Amino acid sequence: MNEALDSATPQQPASPGHAASSWRNPWVLLVALAFGLAAWQWLETRLKLAETQQELARRLVEGEAVMVESRALARQSQEQLSALLVRLGALEAKIGDSQSQQAMLEELYQGLARGRDEWVLAEIEQGVTLAAQQLQLAGNVQGAVLALQTADARLAGSSRPQFISLRKVLVRDLDRLRAVPQVDMVGMNLRLESVINAVDGLPLAVEARPRLNEATASAVPAADAVANSPLGLEFWRRLGSDFWDEVKGLIRIQRFDRDEPALLAPGQAFFLRENLKLRLLNARLALLAREQWTFRNELKHAQAWLDRYFDSREPSLHTVQGALKQLASTDISIEVPTLNESLAAIKTFKLGKEQPR
Repeated sequence: MNEALDSATPQQPASPGHAASSWRNPWVLLVALAFGLAAWQWLETRLKLAETQQELARRLVEGEAVMVESRALARQSQEQLSALLVRLGALEAKIGDSQSQQAMLEELYQGLARGRDEWVLAEIEQGVTLAAQQLQLAGNVQGAVLALQTADARLAGSSRPQFISLRKVLVRDLDRLRAVPQVDMVGMNLRLESVINAVDGLPLAVEARPRLNEATASAVPAADAVANSPLGLEFWRRLGSDFWDEVKGLIRIQRFDRDEPALLAPGQAFFLRENLKLRLLNARLALLAREQWTFRNELKHAQAWLDRYFDSREPSLHTVQGALKQLASTDISIEVPTLNESLAAIKTFKLGKEQPR
């Protein structure tokens, strides 16, 4: 009976002192703290990963829009290139006409049986005519100046006083041509060609990596090792280096100094470079055609693309931007005078009339 009563009696709970001693155990506290820290880090990592995925999706959508815009610009550039090729064909036809005229003049010279003065006059007319055509078609001011100088020298070598009035007209046209600002078309064309060739070597903004100083990066773990290393400086340095290598393999840190860095896939980067080259080729054709607005507009778009999509920290990009800025500031739409007065004076002289003043 007593044993039954003893077995029916409820057991007493553990004393409060025993439970408090278990919580005061440092290993229990460390395990609880470690589990709490791990849970917090896991939650924070999940949140950051979700934000990164949303940002990547948004950037990919923007990249698709850029690719569509690039394709549209490529088609537009092809259309503009076709139109410019048509115009170049027309210019070549006019040059062919001028060459045929030159051939006709040469045949005329061979059939001339007149004196030395008539021969000189025909030669001067040929040179001035060709200079006038080159001046109108290609804006070759320097060639027109050389042609008028040659004509004036030929007239100066003649002793006939009738050539004085003709020389006055040639000198007036020569002075007007010399007053025209000189544009180095060849030099600008070569600079544009060098910029086009440099496009493939320019690094994109998405390819940029932070430049870390290895000496500084290794100095921080070394300094900590000196302060807290009972096992030796070399051990802690090697341990910090191994840890840093593992972190670099897991984490990619990328910094952009722009408000909206463009993320481009490799295929999109190819189209970006090709469209940029088309812009520069359009500017080159506009330079040859002396179309100021088209020239500056194409260079402006090219500079905007370089600023947005390429790494601004690269010295090569600064060189290209400086060249484009200098080219865009050059005025190529210069009003070129004609040689109509000299041509009219030559024709009048051939007809034996006095040139009116």
